[in-house]
Amino acid sequence: MSHSITAEILTQIDQLPDDQQRKVLDFVHSLKVKGVVGVPGATLLRFAGLIPVDELERMEQAIAEGCERVDVDAW
Repeated sequence: MSHSITAEILTQIDQLPDDQQRKVLDFVHSLKVKGVVGVPGATLLRFAGLIPVDELERMEQAIAEGCERVDVDAW
């Protein structure tokens, strides 16, 4: 990493309150975690088709109604 990037990161972090600095540190630690945690997709195939179609349609509708919106005032 170049010195200028490191210096900019430190400058920005120094301006954050302690609780946000802790979040940055936790994030940096998460970036260093090695290996993939999870289950191979082939193992999950036994669950394919278990959710009834009407429930899937209700889920899709709920996502379309509640999640596909942009709140311009949120930022």
